Amino acid sequence: MRFVGIDPSTKTGFVALDEDGQVLVAKELTGVGKEDPKRMATLIDEVMRHVQKNDYIVIEGFGYASQQAIQLGGIGWGIRMSLLRRGMNYFEVAPSSVKKYVGVTDWKGEKGNKVRLQGKEKKKVVMEAVQDIYGFYYNSDNVVDAYIMARIALNLYLAQHTGAVLAPKHQLEVIDNILNPKKKAKPKRRVKSK
Repeated sequence: MRFVGIDPSTKTGFVALDEDGQVLVAKELTGVGKEDPKRMATLIDEVMRHVQKNDYIVIEGFGYASQQAIQLGGIGWGIRMSLLRRGMNYFEVAPSSVKKYVGVTDWKGEKGNKVRLQGKEKKKVVMEAVQDIYGFYYNSDNVVDAYIMARIALNLYLAQHTGAVLAPKHQLEVIDNILNPKKKAKPKRRVKSK
């Protein structure tokens, strides 16, 4: 069995780990050419060539603040539909949970004087955390995110099949939120006054 993380993007990160957490595959997938929809279609096909029948898969959820929302949505949904067609299950993890899993927040600085991390700075902090925790380095933040998701997949599997996961509290919270999602509260209806 392999534990797979997929970070869907215009450059999709793909990582597969073995049962011991050793890297079997770490790649950034891009598709063919620069013109869509051919590039997107070949990128999705490329992802599907890398997945195997018994993979235990975690895929990053959609980011809401993306500048390329339509394009990324097409890639993300294309991968999900392709997995569905193959009868392959997957877990979805929110982008904020991917960062939380390695102990990273969107902020830096001391309480009362915090500054929000932006863009490449945020990605760099995540990459450094992964290298510090796991000793894994790759020059693509997409592959590093996929690595985190493959690690999440391994711990999800252990939680489901053995009930025993030795991990820091923040990682256990991510695992618990995936396995036991909280129901979203229904929005209250506004009553118009006359």
